[in-house]
Amino acid sequence: MKELLLIAIGSALVNNVVLSQFLGLCPFLGVSKSVKTSAGMGAAVIFVITIASFATSMIYKYILASEFLHLEYLQTIVFILVIAALVQFVEMFLKKSMPSLYEALGVYLPLITTNCAVLGVALTNVQKSYNILESVVNGVGISVGFTIAIIMLAGVRERIENNDIPFTFKGSPIVLITSGLMAIAFFGFSGLIK
Repeated sequence: MKELLLIAIGSALVNNVVLSQFLGLCPFLGVSKSVKTSAGMGAAVIFVITIASFATSMIYKYILASEFLHLEYLQTIVFILVIAALVQFVEMFLKKSMPSLYEALGVYLPLITTNCAVLGVALTNVQKSYNILESVVNGVGISVGFTIAIIMLAGVRERIENNDIPFTFKGSPIVLITSGLMAIAFFGFSGLIK
């Protein structure tokens, strides 16, 4: 239990997928204009990464790395296909049940398919030789870390939107500066887990 807690905290805060590993920056910077859409994107990413961690871990252990097949070299292609199928499922669900959130996320929802954070989690689980439970906990931790980061950035962006910012820093420059400062702040968690 202690090891699972360390994996979750480590992946959410210490090795934050966006602010430490710099994976998943496209939706992080693109969707973080409002807290509401950021929370929706975070929820979608939590669902996709958690289910993808479970599915890819099962597929890798029982099919790709089985003692008879030895198809480990196909892991990237198989993981991308599994992630794409999961994102299609989330997209259909949101379109039917939450059309306003579906419209707010726009093009960034299908981009979860190409979000390197989702593939990064699946590959990290294989590289660290996590079992299925550890893979799911790592996936939950990473996706919660992504959600924390995107909601924090959205909150800051909403606050600074009406501030008097020099013209050269308006728009993307101030967002990148803010993201950099958040990454520095998250670097403070590096001593949390040894």
